[in-house]
Amino acid sequence: MGGFCFIIHDIIEANGGRKMVKVRLYLVRHGKTMFNTIGRAQGWSDTPLTAEGERGIQELGIGLRESGLQFERAYSSDSGRTIQTMRIILDELGLQGKIPYRMDKRIREWCFGSFDGAYDGDLFMGIIPRIFNVDHVHQLSYAELAEGLVEVDTAGWAEGWEKLSGRIKEGFEALAKEMEEQGGGNALIVSHGMTIGTIVYLINGMHPHGLDNGSVTILEYEDGQFRVEVVGDRSYRELGREKMQETNS
Repeated sequence: MGGFCFIIHDIIEANGGRKMVKVRLYLVRHGKTMFNTIGRAQGWSDTPLTAEGERGIQELGIGLRESGLQFERAYSSDSGRTIQTMRIILDELGLQGKIPYRMDKRIREWCFGSFDGAYDGDLFMGIIPRIFNVDHVHQLSYAELAEGLVEVDTAGWAEGWEKLSGRIKEGFEALAKEMEEQGGGNALIVSHGMTIGTIVYLINGMHPHGLDNGSVTILEYEDGQFRVEVVGDRSYRELGREKMQETNS
């Protein structure tokens, strides 16, 4: 599905004149994988980036570099596709081995249980909508979707909404606080489409769907509070693509 981008302007005020450390989390959805390409549900199951996916993340890395952004730390989930994505970006930024990077399993994708690896159409446009008598899964809230997955999962692996939202919130809060303790600045984080959508929802109640591979969502963290700054931004990839075309022409 197509990505989208919107910007929320927030007024940031000093708290009683006290200088606060500001943290920005640049959340990247991993590059396009084999399962993404053939339309299969990819939660805790994992496939590598395709050649197209690698190229798209190269574009992103170049775009981030050309934008002049400085990153103090890097994080990803423990899934192979996010690790592969991060390595490509760090290579393009010239930061491989130069900034701290660690993995955190709390920012993994949703687990689709026994339907992990099933065709997207069967799960999201067939089985789940029929449970709730709706035409499309996007008519459901994230909480309804999570509970629907638990209902149809015969393996007992899918997470209910309380557990799922709790681990995602805990994960991103922990990374933001770690950044804050280290003096603030920008963190590069590679995660997953529905996981990124979930943290956005938990902050401002919006339900982003169809975040593009390689898109960037920016969260600001200050004085213990998150703000959503940008969701699904494709401009860094587009800038990187232009630079690659100039180099190859």
